[in-house]
Amino acid sequence: MTPEEETEFRRRQRGRNLALGGLLVFLAILFYAITLVKIGS
Repeated sequence: MTPEEETEFRRRQRGRNLALGGLLVFLAILFYAITLVKIGS
């Protein structure tokens, strides 16, 4: 793997990790909100 390919690979991997992290945070907030609504009613 050339240095350019490795840089590109790491860049894509970082983007995927950020997207997955954002998705996990979103799901955690969603479950928290659903739980508050269920307890409140």
